[in-house]
Amino acid sequence: MLDSSLMQLMWLASPALPIGGFSYSECLEAAVDTARAATEADASVWLVDQLHLSLSRSDLPAVAQAISAWRADDYTRIATLNAWVLQTRESSELRQQTEQMGRSLLDWLRNHTTATPDQIAVLATQQPTYPVAFALAASATQAPLRNCLLAYAFGWAENMTQAAIKSVPLGQSAGQRILSALTAEIPAAIDHALTVTDDTRQAFSPMLAILSSQHEIQYSRLFRS
Repeated sequence: MLDSSLMQLMWLASPALPIGGFSYSECLEAAVDTARAATEADASVWLVDQLHLSLSRSDLPAVAQAISAWRADDYTRIATLNAWVLQTRESSELRQQTEQMGRSLLDWLRNHTTATPDQIAVLATQQPTYPVAFALAASATQAPLRNCLLAYAFGWAENMTQAAIKSVPLGQSAGQRILSALTAEIPAAIDHALTVTDDTRQAFSPMLAILSSQHEIQYSRLFRS
């Protein structure tokens, strides 16, 4: 992989990317509030489970398939994948998260040379979701597909680790142990995601949906999801 491609992926995975990922916990805050993930060990297990049971079955396959579609200029396929992401967000706040981060990443792309005006226009005519917008940004790096998914998964893991540090709360060393556990599991999650087809791609995580609905009315919260 070219150095320029690697650095672009590192940029996309960085928490410094101005798309607001730091403001979401994806229900982890609600899991802490209900004592399901109120310790370092429980939070680590919770996030590893979320990686395998949710991310590797839904968002990661969607990103992989959208990258291939962007590179083939298959805009009909892009519209289908974007609609699928929107339709499978099971609560208002989870849908707002993917919409807000998608819009913010699209705005970022408008100020860079990593996507063509035609590609940006195609996504702008829809309600852009974060996985499909990330796929557009990653597709332009010309990095191998697996490396693109590694960047997406690591960016998610880093944001979720920071959410655990703030919501449990935990120290930085504990956060690093959680991030280490997640990075050890990411390759297997990506292996699975790359085998997922339209017929096997799924977004079925009932407890996340329940906690997200509870989080929407949770008293005193730090995160938007």
